[in-house]
Amino acid sequence: MTPDLLLSFVLFAFATAGTPGPNNMMLLASGANFGFRRTILHILGISAGLGVMVVAMGWGLSGVFKTFPILHEILKWVGAAYLLWLAWKIATAKGIHDKDVGGQPMTFLQAAGFQWLNPKAWAMALGAATTYTPEGSGSLMVLVLAGTFMLVGAPCSAAWAGFGLGLRRVLDRPNTLRAFNVTMAVLLVASLYPLMTAFKG
Repeated sequence: MTPDLLLSFVLFAFATAGTPGPNNMMLLASGANFGFRRTILHILGISAGLGVMVVAMGWGLSGVFKTFPILHEILKWVGAAYLLWLAWKIATAKGIHDKDVGGQPMTFLQAAGFQWLNPKAWAMALGAATTYTPEGSGSLMVLVLAGTFMLVGAPCSAAWAGFGLGLRRVLDRPNTLRAFNVTMAVLLVASLYPLMTAFKG
């Protein structure tokens, strides 16, 4: 990979991982409700899940979806349904949880697995594999892309969780926290619109 191509990919990874989307809305809510330390596994799970997706796309899974586009359509709607369920869970969260009572942050495996139901993650992984993998590239190139995506994406995810943590003092009142969680749920649902329409056709 040339330095220019690597820089271009780093900017792509930063822009896609750092902008609002389902992952970052959930990280913001998790940081506010559970704190940064309890959100770390969620952050790491997102990073690992996206890395695995980039590898899978680069090693040929994108070709499967080109051959059988109905599979992508099915995943899109299953992912949307799951995101709506997550939005409901966020909206109905009872309060800020410093202990293992009344609520749980997303685990590493849950966060990693969620990427396969996240329309934005599919767009990110497909974009990385198709745009930044030159024709005839070997496995090493795909691994470099995946590793770069993980290294760039993790700090972006941590920043969103940190933003949520910074809001905890403001959200110490139950009514304020409820309003915040409902807002986060609405934004999570709203983040689906551009992702769903982008896959039409």
